[in-house]
Amino acid sequence: MNKEEFIKETEKLGIKLNNDILSKLEKYYQILKEENSKYNLTRIIEEPEVYLKHFYDSLTITKIIKIDSKSICDLGSGAGFPGLVLAICFPNTNVTLIESNGKKCNFLNMVRNILKINNVIVINARIEEYAKNNREIFDIVTARAVAPIKHLLEYGIPLVKIEGNFIAMKANTENEESNIDNYYKKLYIIEEERIEFNLPIENSLRTLIKYKKKETTNKIYPRKYSEIKKKDI
Repeated sequence: MNKEEFIKETEKLGIKLNNDILSKLEKYYQILKEENSKYNLTRIIEEPEVYLKHFYDSLTITKIIKIDSKSICDLGSGAGFPGLVLAICFPNTNVTLIESNGKKCNFLNMVRNILKINNVIVINARIEEYAKNNREIFDIVTARAVAPIKHLLEYGIPLVKIEGNFIAMKANTENEESNIDNYYKKLYIIEEERIEFNLPIENSLRTLIKYKKKETTNKIYPRKYSEIKKKDI
């Protein structure tokens, strides 16, 4: 996806990117490319692929939810996808990036400072630890291919306000949703909407799932990482 195709496809999403935003994305890419040569941030580094599989893909969350003026938390943000892209493209949002890897946090802070992105903060912490002390403060929590859906729900739902949303951004959900009804019951959530689509240009499958939180999450969640990984709730 070249830059012209990126602009055209984002307009199809209903997103109009001004020159300042496009300039910031271009600079973001240049910093990503330079820093990726020092330590591994992403295996996707060629410019057309970054614009398609990182920048555009991050923005597809708008297919399922309106994010402007919302408080958003991105779990396991890595090199900033989708959270940092959303912060750049939607300056009226307030975005919190949670990342346990210190080097990746340094990168995120570098991009934030160089580009003067004032609507984003970076938290260097494990998600389950952060969630213990920051409950029900975000309108939207999202994660992009970080972990199985059930694990993401347990990590993320405690952070979501009542009547707020968790958005899972996945390539596909095959073999990830066995026993998931138990998570709905114990985390007090419902699945509101699910969208499957193909990325432009290369046609790879994407799935967006929107969950709504209906009641306060029991304080026993999220459990420790070892417990989450070992046994379903």
